[in-house]
Amino acid sequence: MQYPSRMAIDPIALTRQLVNLESTTYHEAPAGYFLRDLLTAEKYAVECQPVAQPDPARTPGGGTGERFNVYAALPGVTPDVVLSTHMDTVPPFFGCTEDDAFLYGRGTCDAKGIIAAQVAAADQLRQAGVKVGLLFVVGEERDSAGAKVANQNAKGSRFLINGEPTDNRLALASKGALRVELRAKGRMAHSAYPELGESAIDKLVAALHDVLAMPLPVEPEIGPSTLNIGLIQGGRAPNVIADKAEAHLLIRLVGPADEVKQAVIRTVGDRADVEFSLELPFVRMRKVGDLPTMVAKFTTDIPSLTNWGEPFLLGPGSIHVAHTPDERIAKQELLECVDLYVNLATSLVAG
Repeated sequence: MQYPSRMAIDPIALTRQLVNLESTTYHEAPAGYFLRDLLTAEKYAVECQPVAQPDPARTPGGGTGERFNVYAALPGVTPDVVLSTHMDTVPPFFGCTEDDAFLYGRGTCDAKGIIAAQVAAADQLRQAGVKVGLLFVVGEERDSAGAKVANQNAKGSRFLINGEPTDNRLALASKGALRVELRAKGRMAHSAYPELGESAIDKLVAALHDVLAMPLPVEPEIGPSTLNIGLIQGGRAPNVIADKAEAHLLIRLVGPADEVKQAVIRTVGDRADVEFSLELPFVRMRKVGDLPTMVAKFTTDIPSLTNWGEPFLLGPGSIHVAHTPDERIAKQELLECVDLYVNLATSLVAG
């Protein structure tokens, strides 16, 4: 099936091109260079905002090359509304394939298809006289590093339309995130004589058992906070009492983080050191017109882009296939989202 487009920029073709560029977190430069050149050719004034690479000692898999956000607007124009999403994807990279209805590949819905829809929508908006900007950032999948840099370089916009997979529904809220790192210490000994050592793994396992049993806040209109133990590592060998062990957790927040942080500290006690390495707050947003709505159980860059105007969250694709081997986006949904972005931005600026 062919999807004829009245658009000067074809979002389906642009999605194909972007998905075929490998740009996992910390290695976003290929997508950044591509968008810089594309938007320059489209007569935007383009700014590349440098973003530092993380300390490789604390971030295995971190990059070493250039890393930057891409911001674009018409020359001399302060935008009323900025369309924004992220260039990075989770690993592993796999390129674009397709059938009549869908594009498949890493980033098709999270969030390279969204980039394509926003570029196409911005083209229509500027032709209609709307003062529009585009902001594409790095690092959303890890620590919002790009968004934090962008927030120090805001351009005076009144509205920010952030793109994440919401099935083309306007989000009324998005959960926050609290990343917790637990590190237990012990004393090595021969495993035949456990009384001579102190197992860091035993302490960590006991602490995690109690953390999993903690009651977490519930917001009636949003749902419960959730907790995931995503990483556990430690020890030396099966016949050695472990002298160190650690676990990394992610808690999805439906309210302020302080209550949850204090509960974690109390529950873990002296069995492990507790570090909170990332905190992104829960966000509420407003309804606009008759757009269908949803609640995002995931976290976005919006809490780190507070200086870019009132936030809205909308994008094509399903979060249920993001980060999976089956990641895909419907071509029709991609085209429909271009119109949604145009209509939302126009109504916000006019309203």
